[in-house]
Amino acid sequence: MYAEERQRAIADQVHALGRASVADLADAFDVTSETVRRDLASLERAGHLRRVHGGAVPVDAVSMGELGVAERETSHPDRKRRIGAAAARFCPPDGGSLLIDAGTTTVQAAAHLPTDRSLTVFTNSVQIAATVAAQPAAPTSGRRRAELQLLGGRVRGLTQAAVGPTTLTELRGYRIDVAFVGTNGISEEHGLSTPDTDEGAVKAAMIDAAKRVVVLADSSKVGREELVSFADLGQIDVLVTDAGIPADLSATLSAHGVEVVIA
Repeated sequence: MYAEERQRAIADQVHALGRASVADLADAFDVTSETVRRDLASLERAGHLRRVHGGAVPVDAVSMGELGVAERETSHPDRKRRIGAAAARFCPPDGGSLLIDAGTTTVQAAAHLPTDRSLTVFTNSVQIAATVAAQPAAPTSGRRRAELQLLGGRVRGLTQAAVGPTTLTELRGYRIDVAFVGTNGISEEHGLSTPDTDEGAVKAAMIDAAKRVVVLADSSKVGREELVSFADLGQIDVLVTDAGIPADLSATLSAHGVEVVIA
């Protein structure tokens, strides 16, 4: 196979899988790792992909600006619904406190809260607060199954999330049983990341406040590295995602003690 043919095939594979490692590409095309790295460098210069540590991702895995709630809701909605439904089993089994981060995947978790236990739900999201508040009352007692605690702070219009000093102060006073946390990007080198510094600070405080951290992220977030890293992989207990997660990252997460759940 000529170099140009191999490079076209490599670019096709990266775009089809969402991420490809140097080792996997070397095996697939029966060439050395050094040859693959040269091919990736040529493809990156031509604008066909982006190199990351250990491999490559499609160009559109690089953030070109933060999207608002309306735009993100239309991205992979079926995956997000499945992930939200799968997250329900990580709610405190005997009732207790649950913290739900702002996001279009985490809102699906709020829509799938279990109905067989009492929960106190904390959130910084206007959208999630409305979802939890609309939960129907239990048919026998008339009591709502989830008590809602809305965190204060400045609300970012783009994400409808409360951020800032007030939000951080409140979170520092809590010890929450389980936190459902969203992320804009996840990689081995940069951990969990988000484009906004204020939201990154709140997400980090949520992780510090929680006894157990469950990250909800569809596989389109894999390989993305946004501006602000707010957690290392070792700070996660569970990642709920979909079958598109690359095997190498799944193995890396497992090596960090993270349970990977495919929804």
